[in-house]
Amino acid sequence: MEDNKQQTRPKRIFINDVHRYSSKHIAKFLSTCVTGETPEEEEAEDTLESPRDEPAFIIVGTVSADSKEEKLSFLHEQYTSPTQDELLQCLLECDVVVYNISEADSRQQIEEATWALTALQAEMENFESQKMFILVSTVMTWAMTKLPNPDETDVLTEESYIRRRPHLSFRNHHNLEKLVLKLKGGKKSKLRGYVVGSGHQYGKGENLFHFYFKVSWLMQFPKVPLFGQGTNCIPMIHINDLGGVIQNIIEAKPKIKPKYILAVDDSKNTLEDIVMMISETLGSGKINILPEDEAIAMKAFTPEQLQFLSINLRLDASIIRDSFSLHWTSERGILENILSVVKEYKDTRQLLPIRICLVGPPAVGKTTLAKKLRSYYQIHHIKIKEVIEEKLTQLEEIVNGAEHEAEEVAAAAQKQLDTLRKSMEMNEGRLADQLVFDMLREKLLSNPCRNQGFVLDGFPKMYKEARLIFSEEATEDQGSVTQIPAYDKEIIPEHVFALNASDDFLTKRAQQLPQREAEEIQYTQEEFTARLKKYRELNAAEETLLDYFDEIEIHPEHIEITAGDPEYKAAMKKIIEIVGTPKNYGLSPEEQEEEDRKKEEVRRQRLAAEAAEKKQRNEAALAEMAAQYEEWQKNLCELKRQEQELLEARCLPLRNYLMKYVMPSLTEAMLECSKIKPEDPVDFLAEHLLRNNHREQQ
Repeated sequence: MEDNKQQTRPKRIFINDVHRYSSKHIAKFLSTCVTGETPEEEEAEDTLESPRDEPAFIIVGTVSADSKEEKLSFLHEQYTSPTQDELLQCLLECDVVVYNISEADSRQQIEEATWALTALQAEMENFESQKMFILVSTVMTWAMTKLPNPDETDVLTEESYIRRRPHLSFRNHHNLEKLVLKLKGGKKSKLRGYVVGSGHQYGKGENLFHFYFKVSWLMQFPKVPLFGQGTNCIPMIHINDLGGVIQNIIEAKPKIKPKYILAVDDSKNTLEDIVMMISETLGSGKINILPEDEAIAMKAFTPEQLQFLSINLRLDASIIRDSFSLHWTSERGILENILSVVKEYKDTRQLLPIRICLVGPPAVGKTTLAKKLRSYYQIHHIKIKEVIEEKLTQLEEIVNGAEHEAEEVAAAAQKQLDTLRKSMEMNEGRLADQLVFDMLREKLLSNPCRNQGFVLDGFPKMYKEARLIFSEEATEDQGSVTQIPAYDKEIIPEHVFALNASDDFLTKRAQQLPQREAEEIQYTQEEFTARLKKYRELNAAEETLLDYFDEIEIHPEHIEITAGDPEYKAAMKKIIEIVGTPKNYGLSPEEQEEEDRKKEEVRRQRLAAEAAEKKQRNEAALAEMAAQYEEWQKNLCELKRQEQELLEARCLPLRNYLMKYVMPSLTEAMLECSKIKPEDPVDFLAEHLLRNNHREQQ
């Protein structure tokens, strides 16, 4: 009974660096595995009752402190840059240790894996049960391997693993592989080791091949760059299939005797084939062969990534084909499964197209708002007139440059151009409606519109037009007499916005246009009145354009345009609230750098303006202070003058009194004193004044 409990207990699996592409998706895959999925468990059903749909594994892993990843939902425990003691304790608690060194720039991972293997070997005698060490390496350790019988076959298998020779830059990978392979096998061994030689991984959000997916999706170049000739054969595997290989090793270990397992799919594709297929599915369908040095100059790949892409090997994974029960995601390779791989890429990176349709009366601002939406969401602005002009120009370029095109392509273009010209001649310069609809469908189904999305500017206008453009063949409901409109999900707008405004508002806006501009866009008074009347009639018809979208349950949102919102800020706010945030790559590194430069320039200008304003305020304050000081000095001088005058005015009576009554007697006494020159002048003066005073009184 105890043994049964031990067998049904979910295995605890450690995976390093789950913030990186490869380890993250391997961990995600293993976290979704449930008990009872492998052939081994199916054979054991009679002897062992195992609960179904229970997690087969408990996943724990490490993440770097520099990683922006928050708590990963598929991890039971997450260790952020643990110390060696913390990491060793974590490893000892696990049944399986998976170290992944298969990606570019894995020097740190190799050092940590080497330490971990050594530390586990030192603790091996204390293990309570057998543990497993799985090293996920790369086929770059086979890059220089020579074929044993080049005349008979150009394919290598696991049987040649002893003879494998690494690329010079991957000798450390090779040395670590040898350390793992030295671990003793057998049931008695407490630490079994396996090496998985992984092909270059693809799928989900992409990693090594991401550049090709991104430039194709963005349509950055007329032709997707291919660095080097691209004639080399690249061993590959879908990341989910790599996870499946590891699952099989963990769950079926008694049956697995080989210690080295190649993990590659059945494809033998060249780099040129891969890039061309990505370009055809996502981009322009063309490639441009460039020297490898250009990849570094364009910052497309690092030197180590270029080494990965330069490998030229044909490998056959006989063990996983003959011994494993693998539920393949992409057994025949990326070319055969490109549509599902592209869907994974878009879903994982949330690169979802945004499809919008703007409808409304003339002069309501559809084009202005469409331009704002194009800029905000980085989608394509579709105007029916421009679609027609673009198609005619494209056909003329193909016909005029026929020597550079295949004969059938040029002939088909000439035939289509003749059809369009004939239609325009018969309809006074206008194309037949069906030809216009076909052009628009072709445009909406083009890779740029399918990748990023579009905003339709004022077209279609009627129920019938919308049905012919967006609908597939109508399917009848067996239980109903009515038809259910079947629409093309790849081109149907997800959001329809009906802009509304009063006739007076629209007429005034049209009248405010310059005469020349009004004539160009047919907004003269007579033409505009007719167009507005026609729009109102169409909107009052039995079946309107908005009715079509209601029927397919894409219910239009109504937005009122008023004179109080000339910049359409309220309308944009409402649309963004409904549509959501942009779902694309956003700005490229160069565009982000330019945006940052502009922001920095604006910041500097603001600071300079603030400094100039502050300086001006300071100078004004100093000038005011100087004026105030000058005024104060002037007032002070005036105050002193007035005080002096007041003092003099107050002294005059006293002076007159002294001059009349005191100074004559005193002057006489002093003159007498000068003549006599007494020994005590003061006493003499006092006696003299006293005698004179008595004399005057008698």
